[in-house]
Amino acid sequence: MSTVVATLRRTATGGATLVWTALVVVPLYWVIVTSLRGQADFTAGNPLALPGHPTLDNYRTVLDGDFTTYLLNSVIVTVATVAIVMVVALMAAFSIVRYTNPWSRLSFRLYLLGLAIPLQAVIIPVYLLIIRLHMYDSLLAIVLPSAAFALPVTVMILVSFLRDVPRSLFEAMVVDGAGDWRMLFSLAAPMARPALVTVAVYDGLQVWNGFLFPLILTQSGDKAVLPLALTLYRGQFGINVPATMAAVVLSTLPMLVVFVLARRQLVAGLTAGFSK
Repeated sequence: MSTVVATLRRTATGGATLVWTALVVVPLYWVIVTSLRGQADFTAGNPLALPGHPTLDNYRTVLDGDFTTYLLNSVIVTVATVAIVMVVALMAAFSIVRYTNPWSRLSFRLYLLGLAIPLQAVIIPVYLLIIRLHMYDSLLAIVLPSAAFALPVTVMILVSFLRDVPRSLFEAMVVDGAGDWRMLFSLAAPMARPALVTVAVYDGLQVWNGFLFPLILTQSGDKAVLPLALTLYRGQFGINVPATMAAVVLSTLPMLVVFVLARRQLVAGLTAGFSK
């Protein structure tokens, strides 16, 4: 009886895995294949069939436009946001872990409270604040709110990771005469490298794919980032779906490269800070 149950479980698990793989792979396959079709081939052929006459004209159409401007804006916003979040979150997590006084515990609770605040609920106050600071329609208007909303989860992960670092290491550095800044950069930062890479990739993906802040806080075409620019392509190309899919493919390549390069540190960070 137990053998039959085990077989049924394996069959159900295999079937669920197959369905999940199909749900992930088929849309990706359709996007890539569609981007290689001509407009006539797209409207006449089977949407899941390989293109009869593959072409890169859609990619040329996208690259001949303002795609490089949108790409550069996304890179600037993502890199600036991740840099701010990493520096501030690492210092905050180190302070929370290193000092166990009421103020550090209160600050950690305030960061955790930020996890309960949905972005959509405060978009109007954020918009008014950006207007008052005279930053509307600038890349900085996207960077600062994005960094603020990325801080709570980043601090939570780094605190969980740094709490697993033996306190004897900190005490040994204190005996050697090290101050807080030296412990931060010589001990905490190197020990937390897997967690830092993990949250950097996670936050980078969130910012790279962010749509609401660019939509509300910018209006000029030269300040558009890639997620917002894809809506412009839809209007620009009309019903030219292959060109739009080419823009989608190009917009995913940078983060895909980052994920491939950081995959080992990413796995280490996901498995290392939550052992307790």
